[in-house]
Amino acid sequence: MRRAGLVPLARPDHVVKSMIAVRQLGPIAGAAKVAATRDHRAIGLVDDLGPLTFRQLDTRSNALARALAHRGVSDRSVIALLARDHRGAVDTMLAAGKLGARLLLMNTGFAKPQLADVAMREGVTVFIHDQEFTDLATALPDSIPRFIAWVDDVEAGSRTIEELIANTDDRPVAVPSEPGGMVLLTSGTTGTPKGAPRQVRSPLAAAQFLDRIPLRSGETTMLGAPLFHGTGLSQFIISFALGSAVVMRRRFDPEETLRAIQDNKATALVVVPTMLQRIVDLGPEVLARYDTSSLRILFTAGSALSPELGNRATKAFGDVVHNLYGSTEVAVATVATPQDWREAPGTVGRPPVGCVVRLYDNTGRRITQPDVTGRVFVGSGLSFGGYTDGRHKDIIDGLLSIGDVGHFDAEGRLFIDGRDDDMIVSGGENVFPVEVENLLVEYPGVTEAAVIGVQDPEFGQRLKAYVAVDPGASVGADELREHVKANLARFKVPREVVFLPELPRNATGKVLRNRLSDFG
Repeated sequence: MRRAGLVPLARPDHVVKSMIAVRQLGPIAGAAKVAATRDHRAIGLVDDLGPLTFRQLDTRSNALARALAHRGVSDRSVIALLARDHRGAVDTMLAAGKLGARLLLMNTGFAKPQLADVAMREGVTVFIHDQEFTDLATALPDSIPRFIAWVDDVEAGSRTIEELIANTDDRPVAVPSEPGGMVLLTSGTTGTPKGAPRQVRSPLAAAQFLDRIPLRSGETTMLGAPLFHGTGLSQFIISFALGSAVVMRRRFDPEETLRAIQDNKATALVVVPTMLQRIVDLGPEVLARYDTSSLRILFTAGSALSPELGNRATKAFGDVVHNLYGSTEVAVATVATPQDWREAPGTVGRPPVGCVVRLYDNTGRRITQPDVTGRVFVGSGLSFGGYTDGRHKDIIDGLLSIGDVGHFDAEGRLFIDGRDDDMIVSGGENVFPVEVENLLVEYPGVTEAAVIGVQDPEFGQRLKAYVAVDPGASVGADELREHVKANLARFKVPREVVFLPELPRNATGKVLRNRLSDFG
C-alpha cells in the first residue's frame, strides 16, 4: 500500500475527510470532493473537449445536482445513464451521488427491448443519454423525463447537461441522508442483463486492487474500457480516490489511445482484451511512432486474456501487464502481476489482500490439490448482496460462485478453464473451450477463435470452431485441425471450422456464443 501511493493520502485528516465524503456521497462524488479540496488546480478529467480540474468537476456537478433537483429528481429517484465516456457522463455520476439518487449504468450496446426491460425492472425515473441514443430512448414511457449528456450536431435546448450546468447556481448542495448507490449490469451475453447493486462506504476498499496493482497518487490513467463496465468504472473510481487524472475518449480508437498515452504521459492504461488486441495489431511500425515509456501498468480485465495476446503486449510495452480476474458480482478475485505472467502466461494470478478464492467440486467438496479443475468461489469485501430482482449466485462456506471453473498450479496461481455452463461433453470426455481457443489463436494468421458444442448423434456433442483471420492470410480448416491434434487430445479437435470476418461481441468485448450458430 505504501508503493501504491496511499501513504501520502493517509494523513489522519485526509483519511477522515475521505471516509466522511464517501459515506455521505458515495465513492465517485466523495472521491472527487476530497480531491477538489486537496488541490483545486489538479486535473481530474481529460476528454474530447479538453481538461477539467477536480474543482471544476465539483462545481459543475453542484450545478447539475441543483438543476435536476429543481426538476423533481430526489434521493428516491433512479437515474439511468446511457452515455459514452465524457464529461457529461462524469457530471451525471457526481450529481447523482450528491442527490443521493440511485445511479443505473446502462450498456451502450443495448437494443430497445433490453433497454425497456431493464428500465422497467430497475424502476427508472430519470433517463440521461447521449443524443445518438435518442431513437433508442423511444422504447421508454413518455412519462420518464430525459436529458441529453452529449450533443453531436443539433442543438438540444435547455435539456442538455451543459445548458443545465451553465444556467444554475454551482454552490454546494445539501448532503443527502443516505448515499444512493449504483447498479451495474451483468454482461447479458445470454439474455437480459441482471442488475448488481453496489454500495461502497469506505475508500479503503480500493486496497484490494492496490495490493496487486501499483497505482500511485497524482498520476494519469488512460481509460479505454467504458465507464458502464466494472473494469472501467472500478479504475475510474480508484484513480479519482488517488487524486489522479483520468483521460477518456467517447469512442475507442487504438492509435488515438497511443497518442493520448504519449500526450498525457499516462502511467496506466485500462482496457478489455479486445481493445488490447486492436492496439498490438497496429504492428511494430505504428507502435514505434508513439512514446509510451510512461506506462507502468497495462491493466486488462473483463474477459479472458489469452497467453498469445498477453505475450504480444508484454513484447510491445514491457513487463507492465496486470491481468485482473473478477466479475460484476464480486468485483475482484485475483490479479496476475507481470512476474506472474512471465512465470505462467495465461494465469489470472493470486487473490489480493481481503479476497479469498477456493475451488469446489460439483458435490460442494473443497478442492485443495493443484491442477484439479473445480468451480470458482470468491469472498471479497466488494462482493454484491444479490441481484435487484431478488436472485443470487450460489454460495458455499460464505463464498460466492463466480460462474467459472478453474485450477490452481503448484505455486498457488489460478487459471480459468472456462465457464461452468460452457463445458462440452463429447464422447464422454469433458472439454472446456478456452483451451482449444487459446491454441487456435496461436496459429499464424488467426486473430480470434471461439469454440462451442453442437449436437451429435454419435458423441452427444462435437466441437465446432469459429475463427477470424488476418486480411490476406491463407488459413485452412484442415491445418487448424491438425494444429489442435498435434497439441491436444484427439477429442478436443474441432470437427468443423467456420471462418468469419470477426466474432460477434457485446460492447465490453465478450463473445456472444449464443449468436455463433447464426453464422452456420
